[in-house]
Amino acid sequence: MPVRRLLVVAITAASLGLPAVADEPLQALPYSPGLDLASLDRGVNACEDFYRFSCGGWQQKNPIPPDQSGWDVYSKLQDENRRFVWALLQDAAAPRDGRSLAEQQTGDYFAACMDDVAVERAGAAPLRPLLARIDALSTRRDAAVLLATLHLAGNDGALFRFGSEQDFADSSRVIGGLDAGGLGLPDRDHYLKPDRESVRIRAAYRAHIARLFTLLGEAKPAANAAARTVMAIETLLARASLTREERRSPRRIYHPMTQAQLRRLAPAFDWRGYLAASAVPADAVVNVAEPAFVRALQTHWRSRPLADWKTYLRWHLVNAQAPYLSAPFARADFDFHAGVLRGVQRMPPRWRQCVSWVDRDLGDALGQLFVERAFTPQTQQRAAAMSLAIQGALRSRIQSLDWMSGSTKRAAIAKLDTLIHKVGYPPTWRDYRGLELRRDDFHGNVERSLGFEARRQLAKIGQPVDRDEWVMTPPTVNAYYDAQLNTINFPAGILQPPLFDPSMDDAPNYGNTGATIGHELTHGFDDEGRQFDAQGNLRDWWTRKDAAEFGRRAACIAKQYSGYTVVGDVKINAALTLGEDVADLGGAVLAYEAWKSVTAGQALTVRDGFTPDQRFFVGMAQWACSNERPETLRLLAMTDNHSPNRHRVNGVVANMPAFARAFSCKPGQPMVRPRPCKVW
Repeated sequence: MPVRRLLVVAITAASLGLPAVADEPLQALPYSPGLDLASLDRGVNACEDFYRFSCGGWQQKNPIPPDQSGWDVYSKLQDENRRFVWALLQDAAAPRDGRSLAEQQTGDYFAACMDDVAVERAGAAPLRPLLARIDALSTRRDAAVLLATLHLAGNDGALFRFGSEQDFADSSRVIGGLDAGGLGLPDRDHYLKPDRESVRIRAAYRAHIARLFTLLGEAKPAANAAARTVMAIETLLARASLTREERRSPRRIYHPMTQAQLRRLAPAFDWRGYLAASAVPADAVVNVAEPAFVRALQTHWRSRPLADWKTYLRWHLVNAQAPYLSAPFARADFDFHAGVLRGVQRMPPRWRQCVSWVDRDLGDALGQLFVERAFTPQTQQRAAAMSLAIQGALRSRIQSLDWMSGSTKRAAIAKLDTLIHKVGYPPTWRDYRGLELRRDDFHGNVERSLGFEARRQLAKIGQPVDRDEWVMTPPTVNAYYDAQLNTINFPAGILQPPLFDPSMDDAPNYGNTGATIGHELTHGFDDEGRQFDAQGNLRDWWTRKDAAEFGRRAACIAKQYSGYTVVGDVKINAALTLGEDVADLGGAVLAYEAWKSVTAGQALTVRDGFTPDQRFFVGMAQWACSNERPETLRLLAMTDNHSPNRHRVNGVVANMPAFARAFSCKPGQPMVRPRPCKVW
């Protein structure tokens, strides 16, 4: 179970009758300034609501397109990156001599994906071979082996999840990872909560299941019965699963076992057959993340009729594959997952889906094309220099902490000094030459690509860890910290204006990208990341007193954020968001100190009516400008470990006296907390 902390997830928001996102390829990435004066709402007092002050103009100018689940600065830049990649893929897809291997692979995949006539002609035919194998099952032993085939074909959410992961106790080795899964709804609580919204979603999900079974040819009564069976099984699996809050403790999800121990834990399931079909070495250690889930699986696998499990497997096959099938299947998938769960009004155009799937399945090949056209060595060097400056600020703060003992400080500094900065793209591009890609077989390309990646991951078991590997592709607008590799990772896609603007002065760049860098650095020392040492091993390197002091300071942030409203009567679940909330505050504090250090002695002046400090804070806020749909806010409040963007800005600046000084805020104003929270 890799422990990685992301900066942001896709955000979503609300509007009706609006035009879709621009639907044409870009030959070059457009420029947006790193500090946008037009995004401000000068009618708002910065000390009353700094988020509205910084982003109110942006919100007015950027309503959510109906084919998007939300719209923010990140998603807008990601869309521009995709439209630029669309142009690259159109060129790569044109048959001609001299195409590079990366162009040939990405171009052929894209061409097959865009051939919607062939996709419609195929209908549900691509599922028939696996559906026939499910129908032919006569024993549970055969079902276990077939489950491995389904997982390798891209249906990795059926029953449980299995893959490879770094060993928490020895980060130099890769072991197997068995985790809870088997649910079609986003969270286990969707099955269990009695509130009106959860009841509505469960009813819509049952109808969605029946709809897809009907598309497979079932009569309506049989499809409804199948939906009831699926819901019954998934509800049992949900009851056996840990909550998201419980899973935030690494020790709750680390239980290494031999395969013999796994077999004793759930003897009714044919683990020998499943693992052999997955090509897992017989002596491989397996981390069973949730033993209670596997014990429940033992009970239900043995007690429920095989016919029920065949229905369940058929459902997870069609549910996973629906986006890649003909229009009736794709539409049904969209109507529930995007429409019901997120309030999206219109399906995205085919090109956007195809670009996303190329990025997912051939990310390094596509990354080569993107980096060559959109990322300069100068940008990479400047971002790396900023990252090192902020690392230095964290080092200074650790050394000066008055609540941390010397022994813990030395371990913290050792961890910080071994951290690796990854900027732009990996040093070695992944090789896809063993993957068969055809211009006339889109579904086959998806199935083979997902299988290719699944086998690559499983082949890591028992091998040394590749410390150069990335889990995000270069065009991605996001960033992450990896606790076991002890790395911060910034793809080329996030290092574009307006998030990182090489033409802009340091103040907004440190406020925006600098705070993001500090955010990822802080993840190494948040309530979850601090449990891993300099080598990425799960080890308690804190004294008991220091750990208690950290907990007391983190509790201040949890209390603050738990008082914020997400939507309606829904409050932030601070037990879920604590790590990100700590990182947001720590990132802004570190970026501010690093900026002050690198500009010390420089004659900084007022620009556009803003002091340098004000420019820093506006830059820090404008990464988060967004509009959000109430449906998605409710979903994210349950599933996302980030607070809503408004609170990621206002909650941070309210804890920073430097902000109050910059904008002359007075005690008692909303952006000035009487007792600021402070961790790092």
